[in-house]
Amino acid sequence: MATEILNLDKVNAHYGDSHVLHDISFSLKQGQLLTLLGRNGAGKTTTMLTLSGLLKASAGKIISNGKEIQKLQPEYIARSGVRLVPQGRRVFANLSVYENLIIAAQKRKITHPWSVERVYELFPQLKDHQHQRAGTLSGGEQQMLVIGRALMGNPDVLLLDEPSEGLAPLIVHEVSKGISKLKEEGLSIILVEQNFSIAMELADYFVVLNTGYVAYQGESTEVRANPELVTQHLGVF
Repeated sequence: MATEILNLDKVNAHYGDSHVLHDISFSLKQGQLLTLLGRNGAGKTTTMLTLSGLLKASAGKIISNGKEIQKLQPEYIARSGVRLVPQGRRVFANLSVYENLIIAAQKRKITHPWSVERVYELFPQLKDHQHQRAGTLSGGEQQMLVIGRALMGNPDVLLLDEPSEGLAPLIVHEVSKGISKLKEEGLSIILVEQNFSIAMELADYFVVLNTGYVAYQGESTEVRANPELVTQHLGVF
């Protein structure tokens, strides 16, 4: 049975006086791809920011590899093996593709360490533009780059926040194919995704948020047999 690599236990979070996450509890298993779904404003991005330390949990515990991380600064959480690919494709625009990757390199003991060459194997388009300034790349290429940059930190857990947002269908396919390869390699992933078909294709486990509460969680086999378990909370038909 797969071991838990990340666990949220009754996690709460606030923006000022606004209570956004309410007793969020779920676990990510080693090698699992967990898809986090919900309507706009449901708390998905807030959950990712809280996991990465960019927003402090106001209550509850976040345990990664057996250690509590909810009180750590973001840089220590990243070094511990939890890496966020934030919404919005934030590249270092004036640096080249290669420089964006190499600046994020971190040595950690994992089974298959990442290198620039391995990132290029995952996303060959990046190799074709390796000397080009990142700010001049297409949106899809920038998305590949920020995923590759996170991988250069040799994470145990990859947090992907809306990687297909605003991309053309062909590029969405390329990005999702790369995520599928990461899953096949055994990387543990939490994926926030509005594209329900991608979620259905990639997920091993679903967690659905509704106004900051967990409305549903369950195995992908259950959801594929009865999609309404999820869609009733999303307005997807």
